[in-house]
Amino acid sequence: MPIVTTTDGVEIFYKDWGTGQPIVFSHGWPLSSDDWDAQLMFFVQHGYRVVAHDRRGHGRSTQTGDGHDMDHYADDLAAVVAHLDLHDAVHVGHSTGGGEVAHHIARHGQDRVAKAVLISAVPPIMVQTEANPGGLPKSVFDGIQEQVATNRSNFYRELPATAFYGFNRPGVEPQEAVIQNWWRQGMMGGAKAHYDGVVAFSQTDFTDDLKKITVPVLVMHGDDDQVVPYADSGPLSAELLPNGTLKTYAGFPHGMPTTEAATINADLLEFIRS
Repeated sequence: MPIVTTTDGVEIFYKDWGTGQPIVFSHGWPLSSDDWDAQLMFFVQHGYRVVAHDRRGHGRSTQTGDGHDMDHYADDLAAVVAHLDLHDAVHVGHSTGGGEVAHHIARHGQDRVAKAVLISAVPPIMVQTEANPGGLPKSVFDGIQEQVATNRSNFYRELPATAFYGFNRPGVEPQEAVIQNWWRQGMMGGAKAHYDGVVAFSQTDFTDDLKKITVPVLVMHGDDDQVVPYADSGPLSAELLPNGTLKTYAGFPHGMPTTEAATINADLLEFIRS
């Protein structure tokens, strides 16, 4: 099984398919690199090298009890990049993975980076603070942690069946296989990693990270995102990025890379080729 071992002894599983310019994918909470299936297959068939890893505590990576914060996430991604000696890479992050991408580039530099894409991503900061009055109350994230600690399997069945993919919207037909695949990925990971990860994705302030990134960055966000609300995320990130471009998708849900893969893939390809 392809793994890289971090400096603190955590084994990070990764996929590395194809040849050509590398595109590196960072997944959302509490999933795994499997969540990128539609993108990995699309881009490898278009002549790119695709790389995707399972975040520590998620998927097939070590279910370690600690290190579930953005510094470690960024460093683990850097370990994968160094291990595979990737250059001229395009980094694509969804949700929590968008925060991971932003923090990785700001923390480890842009020498190996060509472009980046933030999809339905958590930056600049999700939680409500004095400086971020439009954020979600901390009680929302406390509730998520409570569900992870006490009711994880049921919670991981309910979230994809409703808000994550917009299956709770009138006229939207739920896709049972998509729901079950989300549950499968979530339950592969460790409860402790997922519990701690809620703090990482909700309370990390990426404002300074975004300001440091000078490579072209495409910010893609659906205006019907019920998980990472649009108004307090996508537009604000695009404004903070020195070379950022916002692309808004009317009616698209948080999990749009899966349910709207044809549209997202085409727009990603156009941005990467541009």
